[in-house]
Amino acid sequence: MTVEAMFATLVALGALTLLAVTRLAADVVFLAAMVVLVVVGALPLEDALSGFGSEGVITVGAMYVVAAGLRETGAVRWLSSRLLGRPKGVRDAQLRLMVPVAAVSGFLNNTPLVAVMIPTVSEWAKKHGISVSRLLMPLSHAAVLGGTITLIGTSTNLVVNGLLREQTGSGLGLFVITPVGLAVTVVGVAFVVVFAKWLVPERLPVAQKVADAREYSVEMTVAAGGPLEGKTVAEAGLDRLGEVTLTEVEREGAVVPGDLHGVLLQAGDRLHFVGVVDAVVDLQRTPGLTPAGDQVFKLEGPRPDRILVEAVVSDSGPMVGRTIKEGRFRSLYGAVVVAIARNGRRLSEKVGEVVLRPGDTLLLEADRAFVETHRNVRDFYLLSAVPDSSPPRYERMGASALVLAGLVVVATMGVLSIVVAGLLAALAMVVMRCVSADGARQAIDWPVLITIGAAIGVGRSLEATGVTAMLSAELSRIGADDLRLNLLVLYVATAIVTELVTNNAAAALMFPVGMAMAAVMDASVVPFAITIMMAASCSFITPIGYQTNLMVYGPGGYRFHDFVVLGLPLTLVVGAVTVFLVPLLWGG
Repeated sequence: MTVEAMFATLVALGALTLLAVTRLAADVVFLAAMVVLVVVGALPLEDALSGFGSEGVITVGAMYVVAAGLRETGAVRWLSSRLLGRPKGVRDAQLRLMVPVAAVSGFLNNTPLVAVMIPTVSEWAKKHGISVSRLLMPLSHAAVLGGTITLIGTSTNLVVNGLLREQTGSGLGLFVITPVGLAVTVVGVAFVVVFAKWLVPERLPVAQKVADAREYSVEMTVAAGGPLEGKTVAEAGLDRLGEVTLTEVEREGAVVPGDLHGVLLQAGDRLHFVGVVDAVVDLQRTPGLTPAGDQVFKLEGPRPDRILVEAVVSDSGPMVGRTIKEGRFRSLYGAVVVAIARNGRRLSEKVGEVVLRPGDTLLLEADRAFVETHRNVRDFYLLSAVPDSSPPRYERMGASALVLAGLVVVATMGVLSIVVAGLLAALAMVVMRCVSADGARQAIDWPVLITIGAAIGVGRSLEATGVTAMLSAELSRIGADDLRLNLLVLYVATAIVTELVTNNAAAALMFPVGMAMAAVMDASVVPFAITIMMAASCSFITPIGYQTNLMVYGPGGYRFHDFVVLGLPLTLVVGAVTVFLVPLLWGG
């Protein structure tokens, strides 16, 4: 082994160790490793930088924008609300959740999909008296499994396909991996649903509602021609909203008497709710409900470009002792009060008729610059933007679905490459106003792209110095001349690396090894590439192995070993299906 090879090995192992035993960000670690390799001469600068311009990295970035368009238009929320329904029990709920999530994940990057689904699933679980911990881990695993169905289902597939295209001159089609991915998904979902009773724990979420949580009073109006008009409160699900409570229905200035559950909703009905801020955000995103009054619609700019802001009234503000109407709040601040919280008390007055006091917390709808513009204004003690609070662009939902369908059709027919089709779809989402230009930039997970690009650079250093050739020779020696045994060894090695680093980084590091193993056997690289896709994507054993696992870790109240208990047998099952099918399909 040369000095360069030894140094490249030490740097790569050092990066893996740091990620395994510290909380350093993966992008920082891999970027530092890449820079060190360049400085010592173990990695040419052009090879180091080429990873950032790879087709896989560019395609992943484009798919983040496509996913943002679907999320911002409410398409994912609309679809989930219609597919979940009313479960008969925990197992039925898991099945109702996992099947559609897996199907959608085949065409939508699983990370933003899970981000959108977490609050939806949490609310759904509360409605039906199911512990959210029973659902969030299956949610993550379903998204991961479904991502293997198509080439665009997960960034890992795109990364490996981009590397494959660069090395061989040709990549895989959109549905080439579908036979294996679909089998893995069906078997994986079935395994979770059957054994979740024993393997998925019941935990309390980390973030529980505390006794003194701010409860906002908020008013919404039933939109004419909307999906709620003509339904009872119970049919609309407004009596099962978790952390928000419907207190009364007002019609033509009078409170509708009787049991709220049976009230038949009419256009223009004013609904009074009380709930925490996250629940109020969900109300704002509910199709068929609009903010009460017309003040919101008098603000400049389209509603999807606005955010919700929490503001605490100071004792020196001009609004103290006056109602919102009397103080002409919108004219004064360029924002509209949509809800009010006061020391945990439930306010009986309409929002516009509440006499403001120092310490009242206002939930405002305002433009994105409001916080910075008013940060030093003495009228408020504190200003903070509510994350992910922009109203959905429901009117553009059809356009976003059309863009996704176009992407699938174009990629399937081979009219354009995956990378070009992805870029075109991302551009279409912005041009068709499914997502703003600022929203598109914010949707891209830049640390993920940096991690992928830098990991590709580290992998090329290992390849150029002969490390991957030596490693592949050792792995091939274990597998002898048996293709299935070689794929099994590669799957296990990739799965282990994936649990230590991010899935994309693992794929980038192991791809050269797979290529070298194929060369030793004088076999096609396709089965090795697909095995790496499956092993790197299907990371279930630890919460750090895949981003979606980390996303559900806190909201589900899970412990580290909870993932091991379900993830280890699930990984073995998925690995067995992969190693069995891949040689049958591509072994000739």
